[in-house]
Amino acid sequence: MSDPTRDAALSRRGFLGAAAGAAAIAGVGWTPAGAIPLGDPRATIPVPPEFPADIPLSQQRFENWAKTVRFDAVWTATARDAHDVVRLTNWAHAHGYRVRPRGTMHSWSPLTVVPGESVDKMLLIDTMAHLNSVVVDPAGRPATVTAGAGASIEAILVALQREGLGWANAPAIGDISIAGALSIGAHGATYPAAGESAVPGQSFGSLSNLVVAMTAVVWNDGAGAYELREFDRSDPAITPLLTHLGRCFITSVTLQAGANYRLRCQSFTDIDWRELFAAPGADGRTFERFVEESGRVEAIWFPFTETPWLKIWSVSPEKPPASREVYGPYNYFFSDSIPELVTTPLGQVVSGSQAITPAFGASQLGAVSAGLVATATTDLWGWSKDLLFYLRATTLRVIAGGGVVVTKRENIARVIHEFTTWLNERMSDYASRGLYPVNGPFEVRLCSVDNDAEVLVDSAGSPNLSPVRPRPDRPDWDTAVWMNVVSIPGTAGLSAFFAEMEQWMAANFSGDYGTFRSEWSKGWAFDDEGGYRNPRFLEETVPAMYRTGIPDAEGWDAAVEAFDRLDPHRIFGNSFLDRLL
Repeated sequence: MSDPTRDAALSRRGFLGAAAGAAAIAGVGWTPAGAIPLGDPRATIPVPPEFPADIPLSQQRFENWAKTVRFDAVWTATARDAHDVVRLTNWAHAHGYRVRPRGTMHSWSPLTVVPGESVDKMLLIDTMAHLNSVVVDPAGRPATVTAGAGASIEAILVALQREGLGWANAPAIGDISIAGALSIGAHGATYPAAGESAVPGQSFGSLSNLVVAMTAVVWNDGAGAYELREFDRSDPAITPLLTHLGRCFITSVTLQAGANYRLRCQSFTDIDWRELFAAPGADGRTFERFVEESGRVEAIWFPFTETPWLKIWSVSPEKPPASREVYGPYNYFFSDSIPELVTTPLGQVVSGSQAITPAFGASQLGAVSAGLVATATTDLWGWSKDLLFYLRATTLRVIAGGGVVVTKRENIARVIHEFTTWLNERMSDYASRGLYPVNGPFEVRLCSVDNDAEVLVDSAGSPNLSPVRPRPDRPDWDTAVWMNVVSIPGTAGLSAFFAEMEQWMAANFSGDYGTFRSEWSKGWAFDDEGGYRNPRFLEETVPAMYRTGIPDAEGWDAAVEAFDRLDPHRIFGNSFLDRLL
């Protein structure tokens, strides 16, 4: 039997590892900040006036997952229940503060706080300490789970599994808060095989598509105050809240679930990338073929290597003879200790020796290939969540660029072939000039668009701002192809490369072919200096992603209007969101 206390994740970013030694080499280790309570003379930022005396408040560090957004001191309140959130919101309104929810901070984008700007008038509310209840109703029609904003996705799926329930899709990391996941339209790598339909109660789309009800803090104009309001999925007012980018404060959510099932996950590292990412209709061991057979496919292609790490999940009610049964998630525990094979070139890359990138890529693939064999993790079988969760938050921090292409199923091979061909050509060209702006892998996963037919209650429609929301004018576009490239923060030339890549993706995957959308939690709107900076992308390209082919009442402008109506004082926001929305 697997030992869950020993097991740890190797994921699409796990090639860089969770070991403290490797993190120290890179200078990006995760160090929790010590809290300085209100009234302590060590506090370094102005004390909030007339703060509710019975609600704990302390000065804490904020540090996002990639460590690209860091503040040593932000006032952080610990709400004990949803009513505390309401009290804090009304206090903030009365005193000129803004409020941001704080979960696990597993993000790249500045949706919570904005780097380089003052946080003196910002209040974070910790949702994880107390707003984390999980209650399953297995007898409901449909079966549901109601969770507090700070409940982790893993805690929710553990509770569902006890009742024989589960989800088809989940992010690879389990300790993300459910409210944080919903705010950015989080997704997984689950896509239907040919002819497969979702288990009733589950969805192949984003987690937002599972929501049947939620409670949020909103403005009541008649009362002149913020209050709690419940929204059902049948209420048109809910659709902007299902993926709200942090412009709302959700205190609890109810999501549907379906019968749990067993999965098999097989790993391969012996297929040449040209064969795997071949054009449509090609023979051999192609991504297209594996998708038709299993649906659930992910590939990780390390830079300047020939064979990606391919993972294939398949529904398997009975344990295949060759598989090893597992009893908990995060089973690729060999990533906990980074071998010298990886740490040595990693240190050189981080110190500025970018010419070592090809050797670094080879070391990453070598560590994966050897680890899979040494730990007997090439062929695993178990309950769905135990194979869907394979990433811990303690891997080395990287920057991600890319996004999602919404298109029709028959275009999957074309999309991946075109992008990998472009990527290989551009990285080879840069390398010929002695430049290596990218030192992490290309990653590709699939899910479906948010399908309203998979919602088992009366529904007002799809989430307005979900990256995988459907295009009503193109009902044949049923597929979402997620493609990202990752690299170590601070790599010379990285931002300019990501800007070039993003602009190529937006132009290439367009028209009658498909549509490109940014992945809200990761890197987007790049210019040569970094992400979230390109004015044309922010002000024109991004809004157009949710206007083109979408009725006005269901798209970008309707969402913006709803946020301003529910929060007219913009208490739930920051300067970046003010600009974006």
